[in-house]
Amino acid sequence: MAHRADRPALSLQQLENSARADPPTGATRLIETVHRLRRKPIALLTAEDVRLLLGQRVGVPFLVPRALAMLEQDPLREGDLYPGDLLASTLRVPPSHWQTHHDHLDRLERILSTLDPTAENVDLLRKPIASFRAQLRP
Repeated sequence: MAHRADRPALSLQQLENSARADPPTGATRLIETVHRLRRKPIALLTAEDVRLLLGQRVGVPFLVPRALAMLEQDPLREGDLYPGDLLASTLRVPPSHWQTHHDHLDRLERILSTLDPTAENVDLLRKPIASFRAQLRP
């Protein structure tokens, strides 16, 4: 049987089996957006959607594979902020995820190895990459 994360037609809400009430009255736009995106099928989430959700640490085990697939196509995939913002958000996923999902870590390391260190857009990623690697050192 396929792992639930391998079912991209499902939303985070379905995968986590956790229906949540609508956001409270007066909720911030960020909270409203997170609630809305939790109901959207994972396959339909954009780079910006994934960046935002990972940044809020929502649905990490289900969204990291989606982020990695996008980054394998374009390591500097851009949400709404800057080229590479999806990668930066992915690098901030808690170390516990990478320590228990070695296949995800291997994929991310392959993506990082494709970056041209002299490229202008890579400058914004140097600090997140260094922090990521420092957190994973034994």
